[in-house]
Amino acid sequence: MMSSLRQLVCSRWLSYLSKAPSVNTSVSRHGSQTRLFSTTHSCMTIMPAWVIDKYGGNDVLRFTKNASFPIIHYPNEVIVKVHAAGLNPLDVSMRGGYGAATLSMKRDPLNIKQTGSEFPLILGRDVSGVVMECGLDVKYFKEGDEVWAAIPPWKQGSLAEFVVLSANEVSRKPKSLSHAEAAAVPYVAATAWSALVNTGGLTKDNCAKKRILILGGSGGVGTFSIQMLKAWGAHVTVTCSQNAERLVRGLGADHVVDYTAVPVEVPLGALEKFDLILDNVGGATEQWALGLLKPWSGAKYVTLVTPFLQNTDLLGIADGMLQTGVTVATKALKHLTKGVHYRWGFFAPSGPALDDISEMVDAGQIRAVVEEQFPFSRVPQAFQKVEEGHARGKTVVQISRGDGDDS
Repeated sequence: MMSSLRQLVCSRWLSYLSKAPSVNTSVSRHGSQTRLFSTTHSCMTIMPAWVIDKYGGNDVLRFTKNASFPIIHYPNEVIVKVHAAGLNPLDVSMRGGYGAATLSMKRDPLNIKQTGSEFPLILGRDVSGVVMECGLDVKYFKEGDEVWAAIPPWKQGSLAEFVVLSANEVSRKPKSLSHAEAAAVPYVAATAWSALVNTGGLTKDNCAKKRILILGGSGGVGTFSIQMLKAWGAHVTVTCSQNAERLVRGLGADHVVDYTAVPVEVPLGALEKFDLILDNVGGATEQWALGLLKPWSGAKYVTLVTPFLQNTDLLGIADGMLQTGVTVATKALKHLTKGVHYRWGFFAPSGPALDDISEMVDAGQIRAVVEEQFPFSRVPQAFQKVEEGHARGKTVVQISRGDGDDS
């Protein structure tokens, strides 16, 4: 009797809930304001996304309408509805398994999960979209805010309808950019900021008249770095192919050297020496590039092409990190005896850095450089475009359209 009564009450209650609007009465105080959190969209459990189920070539990319909907696990997280996603060479490398050992350790530091637990994996490091839900400790954002972010490579990416991020990784999108344009900026901006500011020690206050050399200036990091450094008053020399010269000069480069004409170290060696070199090329450039720096003046060579993840992939976490430490220490000491500083630069997600960059964008000092846009249905073709190399800006995927996406 009691069991039947409980079933009747439960069925009536569920019937009532199914007809009533779903609102969570959990509250968060922003000053004196009390905010309700809608959970209507939280009832979603699946979403469209492009995923990979194993590492490999372009054929491992798979579209699904049944990807797991992101969940807020920590009170400082936000869920963002993705309007546009940017692709980077890192996405192509990660599709092939680059950095898998290190990124798996970051996702599962206690090694509790089984090998391959990262799958199905969503790629995409750039996102521009709208905040859909906030954790209880999020005070800087609210539902409906237009935002952009660079997504750490150990997290699920932006080639999906929704993504969850820490609020300190997110920044308000520049008002002057559409979502498609905004998606071309965050990852390269955060990488350039980390390399030039955090590692290179440059700021808007100390950059005036410094001579900066960017090796490989026509890609995403290069095109962003040119604009930021010029806004800060630096003299910028760039290497690129002849057909990219117009692009980099249009972004403000003072001097351009065509690496296809002659061995690039020859014309560069005839120039006045530099205060900082940003190397996006790697390989044999280390053998001659540091000789272009001003000795005994604090000049720095910062390379973004490092063997760190490759070492950990090949040797395992412990031996790989040991090999990495030995390599960078040896090179740093070797060049320090010649009066120049050797450094490795790495991507570092930073909402505050993107806040500063957003202001520069809206002030007209930096513009997005989009080489090509693809619809969500053509993600494999977008990957193929990035994989071909010789970039002249960024490749962007339009996920969904909003009010500001037509520009």
